[in-house]
Amino acid sequence: MRILMACAAFPPFIDGGGPISAMIVAKLLLAAGHDLTVVNVSGEDRHETYDGVPVHRLRSLNIDWNYRLPRPGWKKAIWHALENFNPRAFFVMRREIRRLRPDIVLTDSIENINVATWAAAKSCGVPVAHILRSTFLLCWKGSMWKGNDNCGRACGSCQVSSYGKKLNSRFVDAVIGETDFIIGRHTEHGYFPNATTHAIPGAIAPVPGALPRSAPPAERPLRIGFIGVHDPIKGLDTLAAAAQRLAGEPVEFLIAGTGQSDYAKALPGRFPAHNTRFLGWTKPDAFLPEIDVLAVPSLFREPFGRVVIEAFAHGVPVIGARSGGISETIQTGVNGALFEPGDDAALAAQITAYARDRGLVAVQSAGALAAAARYSPDRIAAAYGAVFDGLVGKPAGTALLQPREARP
Repeated sequence: MRILMACAAFPPFIDGGGPISAMIVAKLLLAAGHDLTVVNVSGEDRHETYDGVPVHRLRSLNIDWNYRLPRPGWKKAIWHALENFNPRAFFVMRREIRRLRPDIVLTDSIENINVATWAAAKSCGVPVAHILRSTFLLCWKGSMWKGNDNCGRACGSCQVSSYGKKLNSRFVDAVIGETDFIIGRHTEHGYFPNATTHAIPGAIAPVPGALPRSAPPAERPLRIGFIGVHDPIKGLDTLAAAAQRLAGEPVEFLIAGTGQSDYAKALPGRFPAHNTRFLGWTKPDAFLPEIDVLAVPSLFREPFGRVVIEAFAHGVPVIGARSGGISETIQTGVNGALFEPGDDAALAAQITAYARDRGLVAVQSAGALAAAARYSPDRIAAAYGAVFDGLVGKPAGTALLQPREARP
């Protein structure tokens, strides 16, 4: 199948987990035998093969493309307005669709590449599938987080500033989310009225040599790990408060990751100094073998929480907050445990259970590895293929401008 995969961002530009996830999907589909080309926005127009993936990088379709860089308020306002429907993006993406003649247009996130891509595909009679990775379509910040809490629903200003995104979502034929949670966040607001919905989680390759862990020896402290950005929304204050409650237990805390804010600089002072180590930026593959249990105490409602399945692939059980999609991944008593976000007493109780019955680590390590098999690349690629097979050959809707060109 010929696929045009339009991405908000793609490596080597890394602004978070989105570009990495897009690369994983692209490689999955190429390995499954699909003819795939990535189209994304960058600072220049060029064709290249990046890490085995054919990529056409376009010059910015909006007023600029790197929204992670500081910019004045007027420029932000124009950028957000154009993200509701950018005529230039419509014509450029229609040109790309005609050039590549895909069977499917797959959009992986939508910032910069623009919701106009969906209309462009429909104008050429090509079916559209979209992968959700954030709440950008609902919230101009992409997080649905305001002040110090999650938003129950999109606020009035976000609904007004996202109206064009919602309107264009009617051109999508299939919407794919890594969890039911992230799909539901959109459909409950009336997005994707004509699309089928499909929960397809992220993929994780097996870790060579990974085996179920044995029970950690009683002679050393139980090692509880955290890895990620040092930001309040990640629930590090909850973990720190739990650590203070456990000052007398045989437990130590290994904290990996970094942050640039004053909060991150002050974070070591929140943990007990005698049993906490801050490791700085660390690769997951180096960090996860060193811990017994991973803590994912996010306050933010995570769309998926990839770090959970990364831990599973290493045979590491996970204690996670019931935040967003995290609870869809962890099975209590099988591969980890769950607690209510922000409840440091409940988190401390869960850690205590592992510290006092270390056999739980061994049992749940086996459960974690078994769970990781559900996220194998072959399995996830087959799930995507099933969605695409359901779209190809079905009417993609009435073409808006002209029918799709005949293929040679």
